[in-house]
Amino acid sequence: MEFTELLEIVGDEPVFETGLLLVGEVDPANVRRQLSRWTAAGRIYQLRRSVYALAPPYQKVTSHPFVVANALVDGSYVSLQTALARYGMIPEYTPIVTSVTTGRPGRWETPLGVYAFRHVKTDWFHGYRRLEVDGGQRAFVAMPEKALLDLVYLEPGADQPAYLAELRLQALDRLDRERLDWLARESGSPKLQRAAQAIAALAQAEAAEYETL
Repeated sequence: MEFTELLEIVGDEPVFETGLLLVGEVDPANVRRQLSRWTAAGRIYQLRRSVYALAPPYQKVTSHPFVVANALVDGSYVSLQTALARYGMIPEYTPIVTSVTTGRPGRWETPLGVYAFRHVKTDWFHGYRRLEVDGGQRAFVAMPEKALLDLVYLEPGADQPAYLAELRLQALDRLDRERLDWLARESGSPKLQRAAQAIAALAQAEAAEYETL
């Protein structure tokens, strides 16, 4: 395979997998050798085994971090502080893209950023949707209510008012309170139910503050 052929196949893809190049009558060993050479030459980035992205100036599409996160671990969705920042619900910039998976936890430092994956049980793996994140690119991202509860689920003491205050939550009017309560109840977790009540109280306080302005 020539590099021009690679560009024809994956030029419009923000991220691609080796399997995309093994369709038809190709020599898998030759494809993998070429990928290794192009990686060494700086023409492509290897993000993890079998997952690549074109390097500048060859890329036509700048890979959105959420799309990269989804590609790094199949069956994952972006959540926790990363999703909350996306929704404008915390003021801090989050340099590490954090996702949730039912698989093994892990962390990848790539040329396209740092990505962390947190493990949750299968019965808690829900509450996400596929969103357009940039220029037609789409990624699986937790809904605001689930992103908050994922954080509580995974962090010790995250149901305590002091922890929630440290997050400096904002724009809580974007929460669907009924969904938040339902998710907490369905979990069967007293910790998540306490957190939902505390978050509801913060939302009420925020709303009352706006009314006085």
